[in-house]
Amino acid sequence: MNKKKVLIITYYWPPAGGPGVQRWLKFVKYLPQFGVEPIVYCPSNPIYPQTDESLLDEVPNGVTILKQPINEPYKLAGFFSKESKTISKGIIPEQKKQSLVQKAMLFVRGNFFIPDARKNWIKPSVRYLSTYIQDFGIDTIITTGPPHSLHIIGLKLKQQLGVNWIADFRDPWTTIGYHKQLKLTEASKNKHKKLESEVLNTADTIIVTSAVTKTEFKALTNKPIEVITNGYDVTKNSTVTLDSEFSLAHIGSFLSKRNPEILWQALKELVNENQDFAKCFKLNLVGLVSEEILENIKNYNLTSYVNNIGYVSHGESVIYQKKSQILLLIEIDSEDTKAIIPGKLFEYMVSNRPIIAIGPSGSDVERIVKETNTGDYFDYDALEDLKSKILNHFEAFIAGELSVNAIGLKQYSRESLTEKLSKVILKD
Repeated sequence: MNKKKVLIITYYWPPAGGPGVQRWLKFVKYLPQFGVEPIVYCPSNPIYPQTDESLLDEVPNGVTILKQPINEPYKLAGFFSKESKTISKGIIPEQKKQSLVQKAMLFVRGNFFIPDARKNWIKPSVRYLSTYIQDFGIDTIITTGPPHSLHIIGLKLKQQLGVNWIADFRDPWTTIGYHKQLKLTEASKNKHKKLESEVLNTADTIIVTSAVTKTEFKALTNKPIEVITNGYDVTKNSTVTLDSEFSLAHIGSFLSKRNPEILWQALKELVNENQDFAKCFKLNLVGLVSEEILENIKNYNLTSYVNNIGYVSHGESVIYQKKSQILLLIEIDSEDTKAIIPGKLFEYMVSNRPIIAIGPSGSDVERIVKETNTGDYFDYDALEDLKSKILNHFEAFIAGELSVNAIGLKQYSRESLTEKLSKVILKD
């Protein structure tokens, strides 16, 4: 039986590192077994904030990959200071600590590059893909963002060719936290909202990664919206030996706005009050960490307990997930972040280690962690409860009984999620 061809338009593709690449790399891996032949379109010369060459080995053999050059303003960051380059990595310093160069870059990025810094890829991509779609009889396209410029590519192709268009939102658009940090003028804000509305009301189907985002978008469009979260994949790593220390690990980018002072306070008190805890405790930071976070840790006299590992490959990050005693998941205390479900959550859930999550009350993360029995969730007012839970985990660690009994994880496997995606693609 011939498989249905679907064109996937994505910015992030191996050797891109970080969470943005994982979603569609895994979908492309499993789609063929559900009757779909994926064709991937991505830039040939992107400026990725992080790279992970090991992910190239996960690209399925035989998949068609189309590439076209992109002209990105982030190339200019090389002419500026080291601090300015952090913006292209998503690490935006607190406003009071931003340099003049950083403030200027944020203003230019927000007001001259709408919807984002990849806007220059829209016209050449539409020109190239419109020919390809017609030549090869493609009737379904998928755009995934951010960057939301890719949704504008889908919008133009839909308007020109009438193809079936599925718009996948890995994150929200105008309500995502960093959107407010771009120093937008009122005109720019309105332009973003207009483009968002056009995409949501022109695409044939919307895919989102969280129930909160679905609720948000339902107020903006009557088009069908499907929730397909990120997920976990089976890893090839052999059995990993657990850390001998009582290690708490945060894996992934640790941004300034995500600074959990409630956690630092709890750890400081435990270190001061419990000599055994002080001897065993270690804080592993795996990934890019903002200077503000490190400075705040120092202010709580916790620097000597920190193992600042930095960015590692995805395979190495999985090893840290499996060997750490406790896994930390921190989200900004904001209404806007209730819809954010970090991709690492699902890998955390199958690492067989307890999760301690901190974030706004009523978030999708809170619901998933509780439903799967994979850990505990705390809001930013729960200092004593958080401290008590860490101490309980420590006592279980000392007794050799620290464990987790997860339930209902299969629904979040990449294979199960891809089957759900295939039904969206194949429906009439």
